[in-house]
Amino acid sequence: MKNRSAHLGTAPIPKLLLEQAVPASIGILVMSIYGIVDTIFVGRFIGALGIGAITVVWPITLLISSIGMAIGIGGASIISRALGADNEDKAQRTFGNQVVLTLVLAISAMLLCSFYIEDVLILYGAKGDLLPYAIEYFQIIIYGIPFLAFAMMSNNVIRSEGAARVAMFTMITPAVLNIVLDPILIIYFEMGMRGAAWATTIGYIGSAGFAIWYFASGRSELRLTRQNLRLDFPIVKEIFSLGGVTLARQGTISVLYIILNNTLYAYGGELSISIYGIITRFMMIANFPVLGVTQGFLPIAGFNYGAEKWGRVRETIRIAILSGTGLAILLFAIIMIFTPSLVSVFTTDEDLLQQSTPALRASFLAMPLICVQLIGSAYFQAIGKALPALLLTLSKQGFFLIPLILILPNYWGIYGVWFAFPIADVLAAVVTFLFLRRAMRKL
Repeated sequence: MKNRSAHLGTAPIPKLLLEQAVPASIGILVMSIYGIVDTIFVGRFIGALGIGAITVVWPITLLISSIGMAIGIGGASIISRALGADNEDKAQRTFGNQVVLTLVLAISAMLLCSFYIEDVLILYGAKGDLLPYAIEYFQIIIYGIPFLAFAMMSNNVIRSEGAARVAMFTMITPAVLNIVLDPILIIYFEMGMRGAAWATTIGYIGSAGFAIWYFASGRSELRLTRQNLRLDFPIVKEIFSLGGVTLARQGTISVLYIILNNTLYAYGGELSISIYGIITRFMMIANFPVLGVTQGFLPIAGFNYGAEKWGRVRETIRIAILSGTGLAILLFAIIMIFTPSLVSVFTTDEDLLQQSTPALRASFLAMPLICVQLIGSAYFQAIGKALPALLLTLSKQGFFLIPLILILPNYWGIYGVWFAFPIADVLAAVVTFLFLRRAMRKL
């Protein structure tokens, strides 16, 4: 196992970051394109209410599947540091525990949610004419979520052993399947929201299937054995201590969506929820290179911290922030210049077009600062420091954005919602920078 991961402690940092970040960025980009293509087909062949329904269902899907993401990130941090310390046994036991935890918790959450579908959707803002569309979509999507949770867990584990290209394919697989199936099911078979839901669900199953094939084929250096499937409570505690940061973030985002969707409905009706659906799709594709840099940063920082190579840790932080910020500035300029043309790809609805353009520009005003926050919180996860990672992860959505969304619309109406995003980004970036600067001085 050490042979594959050893280069994380010896190869030049720029080369390593490129090697790890490019596949991650490609995977995130393809996933983002899938989300955009899905929204385009729904917007053009079902309508604005279809976009609104997907917007309501998405955070519920994300919350349940983030169980796998949290377990994956928490376990991947342990695995990376175990590899850096040449502790193969701990890495193997961690992987086995991750598999058991992901399957048990994701299936339990799916079953619980399936009994209260309508109540859950109403809580997340599926009101008025949106509700029947959301029910039709969610009744199918919910059974694919455990597969997505397993794929998200596996993606982080695969990356932790240095196989960034393989991890990329776990993200590309559902996107490709969805892009292929959307026109077939939505247009050719005229299945409407059910077609969009089945295309997405089949994509989730395909992603999990690819991950299972990889681990079972012998290509992975991690192995599932009966002994490793037995829960090791010190490892479980460490997984949730670190992965709990991700779960807390997704839980906070879920609460944010409840507040946000209900606020949007109160100040702008169903149309405002559809506008935010378009904005989130732009956030996905605009942030893909920065998220890719962050994903690439994690195993490098974790391995070198475990190997006590402090100079390489500092260099990794510096290069990751500089490269990520440069990419964010470039994409910020593209979005600000070409906003009307970009929005028109999703819909021909004149009201939706007219209101989406200023909302999108306002929401993205602080985009160049997001890399500082992402790398800062990721660093503390990578080195196993759960508390600062949790605080920094929650800073934007929990400490700043939710209060701003509750306060600003009282003075600025619907624009108070859109301007809450850049204000929260600025405040979170400042706090993260102060934490990270202090931590780097201690290395």
